[in-house]
Amino acid sequence: MNQQGMLADALRQQIIDGAFAPGSRLSESALAEHFGVARNTLREAFRALSEQGLLEHVPHRGVSVASPSIADVIDIYRARRVIECTALLHSEPEHPSVQRMQQAVLAAEKAARDAVHDDAGAWREVGSANMAFHVALVDLADSPRLARTYRDLAAELRLAFLKIDDPRSLHEPFVRKNRAVLDTFLTQGAQEGAAELERYLVQSERVVLGAFARMQLG
Repeated sequence: MNQQGMLADALRQQIIDGAFAPGSRLSESALAEHFGVARNTLREAFRALSEQGLLEHVPHRGVSVASPSIADVIDIYRARRVIECTALLHSEPEHPSVQRMQQAVLAAEKAARDAVHDDAGAWREVGSANMAFHVALVDLADSPRLARTYRDLAAELRLAFLKIDDPRSLHEPFVRKNRAVLDTFLTQGAQEGAAELERYLVQSERVVLGAFARMQLG
């Protein structure tokens, strides 16, 4: 991977980890100095992340971290249902990614038990484990192209999550939902597992949209 690609990956990880709030402006000079790169290299990384939906370039105002809208959330979940439910529907319990799904569920359950009520950082760790479950689920499809597409989709979703100031209410219910999807898939088969996942994603979308609506009212 070239320097621009490694820089884009490093900056992308900082964005989805919450180092920069959605909507915040990025200082080209400060970031170039921080990463020890030329501004042209940084601009190429910016361009790549803009194509992934993580950054926005506004003429005469510079580059900012994307701030997903309600319409973005609806479209993200539309794409998630197509990708995730299809991947699960056409998979087998013997696939190697199932072990990663199991490990992610266990990690999320442990992180939820250890999280303090008002520790936003700890609940974001639960969110990271939840997302690892879904990444492993998509890997059931054995498609590198689909995995890359979902990686970008998941990063946009993390930005939407970062806008919500109550990560516990966002992530806690879906620890149980991940367990339900996995158990249904393993005991009742792919069709029932995909149906359980469809219900999960519909509920998840409603939770996120409800949080966005409350923020607008506030």
